[in-house]
Amino acid sequence: MEDRDDLVDVDAKGVARPIGRAATQRMQAREGTFHVLPAPAHMVLMRHVRGAPGTESRRCLLAGEILAAGSLCDVASFVGHSSWKGELVVLDGTHSRSIYFEQGAVIGAQSSAEKERLGQVLYRYGVLDENQIEACASATSSTGLRFGEAAVKLGFVTRERLFHLMGKQCEEVFYGMLLVADGTFYFLDGYDEASLSSRQNLSVGALIREGVRRMHETRFFRARIPSDQHVPVRATGRAAPENDPLQVWGGIDGTRSIADLCRALGQGEFEVSRAIFQMVQAGYVAVRPPRLAPEAAVEVYNRAIALILRELDAMDEGDQVREQLASFAATNPGYAELFAGAGPADDGTLDGGRIAANVARANVPPNDGGPTAEERLAERLHEYASYALFLARPHLRRAEDARAARAGEGSGRLSQRVVELLQPITPEQGRRQKGPSP
Repeated sequence: MEDRDDLVDVDAKGVARPIGRAATQRMQAREGTFHVLPAPAHMVLMRHVRGAPGTESRRCLLAGEILAAGSLCDVASFVGHSSWKGELVVLDGTHSRSIYFEQGAVIGAQSSAEKERLGQVLYRYGVLDENQIEACASATSSTGLRFGEAAVKLGFVTRERLFHLMGKQCEEVFYGMLLVADGTFYFLDGYDEASLSSRQNLSVGALIREGVRRMHETRFFRARIPSDQHVPVRATGRAAPENDPLQVWGGIDGTRSIADLCRALGQGEFEVSRAIFQMVQAGYVAVRPPRLAPEAAVEVYNRAIALILRELDAMDEGDQVREQLASFAATNPGYAELFAGAGPADDGTLDGGRIAANVARANVPPNDGGPTAEERLAERLHEYASYALFLARPHLRRAEDARAARAGEGSGRLSQRVVELLQPITPEQGRRQKGPSP
């Protein structure tokens, strides 16, 4: 069944009528008079009449669809080499990003992705704690100050340190933009100077090279370090490695996660993960699953399973997969006791509080060096979600074939999104339960 949420019907008289809710919302947000510009027969391109109240008159110099991660490397490179001045807007259906270019450099960036917002960047680099973030957010709402200005005014960070980290934020937004695998992009001529919180001067070429390197190396990291919530542990009997410029070894205490180490060391996730990966390869460090409370592990699972079943329900295939999942749980030891009284709800989610009670009631001590009860729960939830994705794949492939004209949306991208959601409960390599794999 074709997704109709973003469809608009144009009749023989040229009257456009939105069909889906998304289409209605997008058109309502663009009330006014538009030029209909020349376009291929299968597309409609319109631009608001120049000078209309409340609108911008900037021209769109480039636009297109994003079909795979890394696709925007060529776009950013072209804009940089052309020394264009303007704003690259990237939309992926969930987040929006804006990269500001001038004379072959990136001079600023904005993002609606939570991890790329300035407050979260300052938190991940250990500059602000959660209470300070709340204080800054309160100051911005009551005084109209920008977040960074509020942090300086409250004495949480110096202006010099803030400027440096705003450059790091620009880099994070740029790297996040390169990773977008499905969406649209637009390069708009010029920009509003007021949109810039600070003016940086980052080489486009250097950013692209570093972004490509990160995409390549992260594939190797994720095999040993599935998420920033995983915990590095020193190998027994090993002395400190000779080459440790970030002083990561000194910060590893068997309790801190990768994210905790980043805050303690004031370093980025990629740099710390890379250093730990090298230590893992050399036998200095092992990586353990996150020490997530049962409720937190269930929340990770719930986001993944809800996404899978939502996609299947749109194709009227969700009930069949629910039945197969229920049969899997009934015939595999341990699931009945674990899920007792916890659901699942119609959207596939489980009651985290009830699961936590079931785990506590089981009270099974770990074997020497074996997984804890919380780690076993994470492994069970990961296996169950993986099996759900395994069941969903045939249906998603058929939908992908049916929608090939729409850039091949379907199982591959959904699988990747589910894998990313499940990273915090992904078992370490070598101790994964044998079971259905996504």
